[in-house]
Amino acid sequence: MSTASLGTPEQLRDPDYTPPLAKAVPLGVQHVLAMFVSNVTPAIIVAGAAGFGFGSNSPDFPSMIYMIQMAMVFAGVATLLQTVGVGPVGARLPIVQGTSFAFLPVMIPIVAGQGVSAMGALMTAALIGGLFHFSLGAVVGRIRHALPPLVTGLIVLMIGLALIKVGIQYAAGGVPAQGTPAFGSLANWSVALVVILVTLAVKFFTKGLLSVAAVLIGLMAGYVLALALGMVSFANIGRAAWFEAPSPFRWGFELNAAAIIGMCFMAVISAIETVGDVSGITKGGAGREATDREISGATYADGAGTAIAAVFGGLPNTSFSQNVGLIAMTGVMSRHVVTIGAIFLILAGLVPKVGAAISSVPITVLGGGVIVMFGMVAAAGVSMLADVNWNRRNLLIFAVALSVGLGLQLVPDALQHMPRTAQILLTSGLLPAAAIAIALNLLLPQEAADESAPEAARNLAEDMRGESRG
Repeated sequence: MSTASLGTPEQLRDPDYTPPLAKAVPLGVQHVLAMFVSNVTPAIIVAGAAGFGFGSNSPDFPSMIYMIQMAMVFAGVATLLQTVGVGPVGARLPIVQGTSFAFLPVMIPIVAGQGVSAMGALMTAALIGGLFHFSLGAVVGRIRHALPPLVTGLIVLMIGLALIKVGIQYAAGGVPAQGTPAFGSLANWSVALVVILVTLAVKFFTKGLLSVAAVLIGLMAGYVLALALGMVSFANIGRAAWFEAPSPFRWGFELNAAAIIGMCFMAVISAIETVGDVSGITKGGAGREATDREISGATYADGAGTAIAAVFGGLPNTSFSQNVGLIAMTGVMSRHVVTIGAIFLILAGLVPKVGAAISSVPITVLGGGVIVMFGMVAAAGVSMLADVNWNRRNLLIFAVALSVGLGLQLVPDALQHMPRTAQILLTSGLLPAAAIAIALNLLLPQEAADESAPEAARNLAEDMRGESRG
């Protein structure tokens, strides 16, 4: 689609401009395709971790369909808060909101194997975390200094590392199948590898919308192969209704200290991520810096969207970075285009048959997709760390935080004598790594930036060897 046919260069950089409807609708759908898989995947993973079943006839399986629905509905609602706005809430920019991967390392231990009994605590924590996130809108500009690339890069890297295990388990056949003969079978891995290979091929050998929707196309290819191998069941689609409205407090209201602390901590990380996305949109789409009102409005909308979603059984949401890149690629800054995409999401989410169709995707197909997506999360963290001045001070901060965080993640029994709340918070690895990095970065004196990264690493290693000999 030629940008010349959409409007003048000045119009395309204006968030309030609306392209002709015949062209605005395809652009809005394009935004939905770019974020769709990433948006529904966290709901599927949390439901699977809770034990709702995957492609099964378990009594709790309708809860998975409902969570997928709410992921779509409230991604659309949160996006409308950003694009249309209500008072100070919303950046009035083309920001696409969706369910956040970042919260998964905190959410999975809370619900693991607990079924619907844990969902009330999770949703209550998401509601409180969303309200806390909302409050950050008033101060987000003043806390950014505490989270430089050294800290944010480490946190994003730890999120990716914590989730990669889930991707491998899903590709091999799923957590429920672990330990069975079918787990890790050639059939499972063949399907997952097809997803990965098709995703890579489409991403690097096509352009435009096809390239943007590479993961979705990869999943479709894997789905076709799984269908041919007899892995797909359509039974749940036939049983699903055509319409279901969101239910407030579907799983009740329960206070859980570990869940609340984890959600509030991750809200800070999500708020900083949104600041980066807002800046990326204004720079890539309009060639200017984001205003303070846009940044605070976006943060308010982030928190409000999460809190509203939690009331109806939706997971925390955040701004989606892939759509920031899409705006830079299309050159269309119109917030009304994204509003159209949000309406499509809401309408699709109100139809349980859509959620049932998504849930019919075999877990090994999803595994191939999340291996790519979670690997990209870790790679994004590495990319952020490239901006760090790697002197000895920063190397030590990174080393200690990574060692403790990753170590606790790999050996959770190391904390078996601690209270259950502490175990949930610390064995994710994410919270201790982030807390250590933030504290050390604020407390340790700055070091002159006179060393390159290799030199600093060599000097640090020599210091360590000297101390061990002493």
